[in-house]
Amino acid sequence: MTLTTRLLVFSLATLGVVLTGYSTALWFLARDYLRREADARLEAAANTLVAACELGPHGVEWEPRERALAYPVGPAGDAVAWVVTDHGGATIDRSAVGADDFEAVTAGDGRWRVRRVRLTGTPVVGPLPPTPPGEVWHPAVEIVVAVDEAPAAAALRRLGAVLSGLSAAVWLVALLAGRVVCRRALRPLTAMAAAARAMPADPTERLPVARPADELADLGRAFNDLLDRLGAAHERQQRFAGEASHQLRTPLAAVLGQAEVALRYDRPAAEYRRVLEAVRGQAERMRKLIETLLLLARDDGGGGLPVADPIDLAAWLPAHLRSWDAHSRTADLTIAGCDGGPVWAAAHPVALGGLLDNLLDNAFKYSPPGTPVRVTLDTPAAGTVGIEVADAGPGIAPADRGELFRPFFRSETGRRLGIPGSGLGLAVAARLAAAGGAVVELAGSEPGRGSRFRVTLPAAPPGPPGGPPSRPRGAG
Repeated sequence: MTLTTRLLVFSLATLGVVLTGYSTALWFLARDYLRREADARLEAAANTLVAACELGPHGVEWEPRERALAYPVGPAGDAVAWVVTDHGGATIDRSAVGADDFEAVTAGDGRWRVRRVRLTGTPVVGPLPPTPPGEVWHPAVEIVVAVDEAPAAAALRRLGAVLSGLSAAVWLVALLAGRVVCRRALRPLTAMAAAARAMPADPTERLPVARPADELADLGRAFNDLLDRLGAAHERQQRFAGEASHQLRTPLAAVLGQAEVALRYDRPAAEYRRVLEAVRGQAERMRKLIETLLLLARDDGGGGLPVADPIDLAAWLPAHLRSWDAHSRTADLTIAGCDGGPVWAAAHPVALGGLLDNLLDNAFKYSPPGTPVRVTLDTPAAGTVGIEVADAGPGIAPADRGELFRPFFRSETGRRLGIPGSGLGLAVAARLAAAGGAVVELAGSEPGRGSRFRVTLPAAPPGPPGGPPSRPRGAG
């Protein structure tokens, strides 16, 4: 069942219940009104006829001159009929209206609404006085007043037919108008559904959005926003896959080339050892590259890291930098700011260690051998702790500074100088900073004089002695 049909069924069923209830209530109200009005006229007529009777010791005398009262016709065209009979049932007087039906009235025919009043004389003690001449007294008199209910019933039947016809007409008009209105109101939804079915798997088009600011337009805009986000994510995925395959192609080609050269003819053991060392170096490069690619491919760079712990960076930083002792440029690495007492910060040692490793690797790569790479621990502002990594490289051009932390970005200076790299180091550093509750940023750069990167951490109250241990370089 379509949405249009469901809406129509619900609205028409509701309208049908309302019309039926309204018509039924109106019919019963009209019936009760006619009955109450008939009863009121019967009461008034009976009182008038009773007033025309005189009660005395001889019985009841009927005085027809006292009943000179017009009984109006009711709203349904029904006049009051009456009859006065004596104690033997003989007619004393009657109304001109309905004269042919008095037998039915007195017999209590169901089509008549009847009221009866019986009058008797006043009892006396002792002998009765003589009857005045010319007067007729009856021992008892019965007054019957009635209203014919046939006109009221006919009026109610006409009212019922009119109400039924009007209700049916209103319901049919609502059916036709509701179908047109529902189709017109849901036309944008139908257009959006057709457009969605016609879209390719990689949609570049968007759903048509109706101009009125209604719920369907809001739905279209929300769905188009979703398509925009999915399109951007799909584009990032394609770009990521292409750039990742490009970055992996170079070490794989180097490994295959070294193996092919070594297998062309027999070589001395030292030559094989050199080739294996080269293959191992390329394999290590691919391992690091794959780890960084997996990190960047995750939705959350933190990977479920636990809550940051208080770390004494004055003790932790020198211990972590000792993992670089085997590096060829370890003599260029200096540290400052760690000899003035404990410096506590809230950090995750795993994320912070990987972050510093990427910054140091980037500093060594972009600065010539023999130039210093300086790591400085300080407290730049209240409530924060900073670690700064400075090199003496070529610096960063102002146009490149906004793109430094974008994955696979390589500066024009690095490409011009032939510095190897995949453009992932700073992007991974930014992910690790976010995972460990830190902020990494470019603190400054001067062309020809080097660059400074700063890691800012929230300060923390002192923790247990020694703080959490550092992870070894290259772990995880």
